Amino acid sequence: KGMAANTKNSFKFVVVGGGIAGVTCSEQLASQFPSADVALVTAAPLIKAVCNFKQVSKTLEEFDVEEKPSTVLEEKYPNLRVIQSAVEALHAQQHTLLTVDGLKVHYEKLCICSGGRPKLLTQDNPNVLGIRDTDSAQEFQKRLSQAKRIVVVGNGGIALELVYEVEGCEVVWAVKDNAIGNTFFDVGAAQFLIPTLNTDKPERAATCKRVRYTIDGLGQCRAFEEPGSALGPDWHEGIRLRGAEEVQVLMSPCFPTTFCQCSKASFSVQFPAPVGSWPVYVELTNGKTFGCDFIVSATGVVPNTEPFLHGNNFELAEDSGLRVDDHMKTSEPDVYSAGDVCTASWEASHLWQQMRLWTQARQMGWYAGRCMAADVLNETIELDFCFELFSHITKFFNYKVVLLGKFNGQGLGLNQELLVRCSKGLEYVKVVLSGGRMVGAVLIGETDLEETFENLILNQMDLTPYRDELLNPNIDIEDYFD
Repeated sequence: KGMAANTKNSFKFVVVGGGIAGVTCSEQLASQFPSADVALVTAAPLIKAVCNFKQVSKTLEEFDVEEKPSTVLEEKYPNLRVIQSAVEALHAQQHTLLTVDGLKVHYEKLCICSGGRPKLLTQDNPNVLGIRDTDSAQEFQKRLSQAKRIVVVGNGGIALELVYEVEGCEVVWAVKDNAIGNTFFDVGAAQFLIPTLNTDKPERAATCKRVRYTIDGLGQCRAFEEPGSALGPDWHEGIRLRGAEEVQVLMSPCFPTTFCQCSKASFSVQFPAPVGSWPVYVELTNGKTFGCDFIVSATGVVPNTEPFLHGNNFELAEDSGLRVDDHMKTSEPDVYSAGDVCTASWEASHLWQQMRLWTQARQMGWYAGRCMAADVLNETIELDFCFELFSHITKFFNYKVVLLGKFNGQGLGLNQELLVRCSKGLEYVKVVLSGGRMVGAVLIGETDLEETFENLILNQMDLTPYRDELLNPNIDIEDYFD
């Protein structure tokens, strides 16, 4: 039946969340079942769509993300309806969702892709900003234009890019780890990247690779506090991150840049501050106190499960995500989940780990749609090959970065050997070996080694006879293992 006939808000498939996972999942379902009613429930007026998708190698993929009005999806799939509202409650036994607008939505199969919300240092403090979605990035830009000094707390992707991109403002970067960006890098890679913080940035092309659509009143139009979709790695493209005046990056004895090691746990925000001075002060565990205009809390996200738990029996993982099996099913019947809100709880391949990144949101959303379809059609489906090997391409400090497998020796303990090649300002290559076999790699710069290393990791060849030649710059390793 056509969507026009569906006045009872009853759908075969309902997906919650307008981010990468939710949009990918609902597109997959709408195209596989053109005669079935599909609903995408999203709190934000814009959805995140994958574009310029490119399969770089067996597991590596690159794509851009565009923010688009949800009508774009409805025009593309006549059987897909977008319901713009936040979820108030889920009654899993009755197969119904309640939205904050009072709409009752019935489903046969549900996929929760509600993403994550920022882990703020402190709640309800006007001088502490979290950056998660487009709205909060624009609010940050507005506040930054008046700022002379900010404190950035955190060590993930957003903190890394923010410290690199901000100009005309002192930045104090408070990090609890012994290396910058420790989610992605070890100390060696961090040392390679740090000099870039104090060098001139290359001129940017005028075009922004993420197309932006504006909707009148966006940012003021929400009657509820509902996080938008994750920003992803190019969030700063096309927004000007300039402070109130030209000043040097604040030097600290700890590191050549704005780098203060401190334990996040005892970070305290002093508020309100003394009159006539900085609006807010931070006291770090290394004994230093800094005044600043505002604090950016870039300390990661927590799975956004809040509206779904009450009255239901979801199994949660240690990181508070919804536990999903190898078919993306939660513990509640007919409820699936994908993206940042879920935690992969199957026995993972020894070369894969979950990281809450756009790449995995797309893969999980796509695979969840496939699993829901297989379930309806009573077909069997194997765990997708993308979960065989962790792989991710991104950009940090204007360098291409490729991460493969156990790139930081995750879970290997002492049973690992590292091979490193570094050309200052040009490239950093690290290989992780375990038992003579390659299990991970970090490639920074234009190395052209990703496909060869991916193959060596996947085929688990014993590299003991070649270990001295593996990173020899005078040997064309591609031809070597052709």
